[in-house]
Amino acid sequence: MSVEQVITQKLNQSFSPIHLDVLNESNRHHVPPNSETHFKVVVVSNEFESQRLISRHRAVNGVLAEELANGVHALSINAYTQEEWKALDAVPKTPNCKG
Repeated sequence: MSVEQVITQKLNQSFSPIHLDVLNESNRHHVPPNSETHFKVVVVSNEFESQRLISRHRAVNGVLAEELANGVHALSINAYTQEEWKALDAVPKTPNCKG
């Protein structure tokens, strides 16, 4: 199973998301082709109700601790409640790699 698939599976199991995008953005960085080192996650879940942003990020990081310790170099997290998601015009773009 690819790292992207593992991340997707773990987030689905942990947060029962209303919406989930797991984007491998490794190709935007200076890594070998087909790498799985840089990801962007957009997760919308009722689990995030009454949680501050830092708590949401900690929860996602906790679920993906093994991946972050074993090859995933960067993880951009966009975690929203359903209400926040509905009010959102667009997910913030990932900045270009500077390295």
